[in-house]
Amino acid sequence: MTTTSLPLFVLGQGTDPHSERGVDCPGELPPASDPTLVARARAAKDRLGDRLFVLGHHYQRDEVIQFADVTGDSFKLAREAAARPGAEYIVFCGVHFMAESADILTSNAQRVVLPDLAAGCSMADMATFNQVEECWEALEEAGIADQVVPITYMNSSADIKAFCGRHGGAVCTSSNARRALEWAFEQGRQVLFLPDQHLGRNTAVLEMGFGLDDCVVYNPHRPNGGLTDGALRDARVILWKGHCSVHGRFTADCVDDVRARIPGVNVLVHPECRHEVVTKADFVGSTEYIIKTLEAAPAGSSWAVGTELNLVKRLGTMFPDKTVTFLDKTVCYCSTMNRIDLPHLVWALESLADGHLVNQITVDADTTHWAKVALDRMLALP
Repeated sequence: MTTTSLPLFVLGQGTDPHSERGVDCPGELPPASDPTLVARARAAKDRLGDRLFVLGHHYQRDEVIQFADVTGDSFKLAREAAARPGAEYIVFCGVHFMAESADILTSNAQRVVLPDLAAGCSMADMATFNQVEECWEALEEAGIADQVVPITYMNSSADIKAFCGRHGGAVCTSSNARRALEWAFEQGRQVLFLPDQHLGRNTAVLEMGFGLDDCVVYNPHRPNGGLTDGALRDARVILWKGHCSVHGRFTADCVDDVRARIPGVNVLVHPECRHEVVTKADFVGSTEYIIKTLEAAPAGSSWAVGTELNLVKRLGTMFPDKTVTFLDKTVCYCSTMNRIDLPHLVWALESLADGHLVNQITVDADTTHWAKVALDRMLALP
């Protein structure tokens, strides 16, 4: 993570009398060192024409987003790629698991490219295939594997999606996590939720009425997940010990502090945030929900937003009639998302324009099959 300490972070120039107008926005990313990069990116895109389709995740830098043909969250972007069968190259400006999903959903004739192979996801990396296999063995030894349905958040590797497909489970997004869990409980008595414990807990407790004591956390770094067989058998929701390194930084104190600083502020957070943050917030929802909520908000209203900084800054620019504040005083970008910068994008585009396929992301046929089974189960949810 890239962090910068600051006294107050107000992005919008709304009518809130408590906003600090005209303040330079701290935590700015440095500009690209080569001033010709923008022109080079445009020229490469023009050379590739309809053979190219560029996807830009909401958390990307503005210098990259400006070249995206479509922006959105990870699943929306993967589906947009699948809807463009004529595009030979899909350049995914996001992180590795997102490019994998695009490869799973697109045709064999298309090539998915990630401009920087080091752009991973710390949350996805918290659940490896071997660890999840060991967890399943623990469930088998506890005698409950046949009644546990695995659900994995979209923010997981193709291997984990395929694991869920093989074991009768499905994928979910932050928008449909509740429906996915409801479906899972229609299939079995218990759910194994991967890899984000916060989204799983918030959905089960705040949306579905389970108690906190109905949830246990399986820690892959401890024997048997740090749980007794009895604890595993009694749990309704077995949460994987994983989290988003950005959303997990927000605390209940952040909410209290921003309310003290900005009277009347609306606190709007992503469900990947900690349970105590979500319970103190006024509005909770996916990235798309956050954008739509601010779009519909009245002029002059004040908002403290708990999600990735590139998006929060962009929202402040998109809605200048509102005051948009980063929830924490410490600026925190998603460091792996920020690996996709303009120099990497230009290199990828120019290489493709010159006939050189670089940084292709491929998922093997068996993993693709079972991951798609899990994704299709999600798509079939009403």
